Amino acid sequence: MQLNEHLNKHAILDKFQSGFRTNHSTETALVKVVNDLRVNADRGHLSVLILLDLSAAFDTIDHNILKNRLSQWVGLSGSVLNWFESYLAGRKFFVSCGNYNSKTHDILYGVPQGSILGPLLFSIYMLPLGQIISGHNVSYHSYADDTQLYLSIAPDDPKSLDSLTQCLTCISEWMNSNFLKLNKGKNEILVIGNNGYNEAIRNKLDALGLKVKSEVKSLGVTVDCNLNFKSHINKITRTAFFHLRNIAKVRPLISSKDAEKLVHAFVFSRLDYCNALLSGLPKKTSIVCN
Repeated sequence: MQLNEHLNKHAILDKFQSGFRTNHSTETALVKVVNDLRVNADRGHLSVLILLDLSAAFDTIDHNILKNRLSQWVGLSGSVLNWFESYLAGRKFFVSCGNYNSKTHDILYGVPQGSILGPLLFSIYMLPLGQIISGHNVSYHSYADDTQLYLSIAPDDPKSLDSLTQCLTCISEWMNSNFLKLNKGKNEILVIGNNGYNEAIRNKLDALGLKVKSEVKSLGVTVDCNLNFKSHINKITRTAFFHLRNIAKVRPLISSKDAEKLVHAFVFSRLDYCNALLSGLPKKTSIVCN
């Protein structure tokens, strides 16, 4: 609580990081990104959206670098900084398989997952990334280790894509120096809008080894190049009907309260997830939702 109060009081956390923060969620993160993409489309601009993929990000945090972040970026010192060092140090692990156990090894990297401090320490570790992205005039939004980059491209400025490719290079270099692995082959890219340069931008991205898709999955939501969410709605309705059919099979064997719990757990939870993104869709799409 004291650390969070300090971070909020001095506005230290990245304002475009929604992970593990009060009044922030995957839904608020996606609403922000999708709204920006729609504003770009209304201006007649193309948008290039890139979803960065990191490998085991929480497990590769370097403790010495994290200590530097806590000291230089957060402003901790003395006994408080020593407390965080003791929290991270001295942890060990072993692998157990049946009746066999491996030797015990020290944990030199990573933050304790499942702890209240682990996610917060990860957000602090990633603080420099936002400055790197902003320095290239590229928009971004993150939820923990899921980072979305997006760039608006005006009809008379197709060369602005260069800033995005330079940004990706700098991100890769920063991650390499901070023991984070960016899976370039798993990065997902979407081109949104159509201003006459759509094909040229796609070809340029392909030439750079960045494969453009017709839809991508961001924080559990399928986003398509037209932002109409038809594919997402179809997937949700198929899944909902699948679970309803299964619940119907066991309905004679359970009480009404238990059946209601199953419907809420398997159906309503999916229908409610990030449904703010569906606001303003055409009526023919809303009928499918209802």
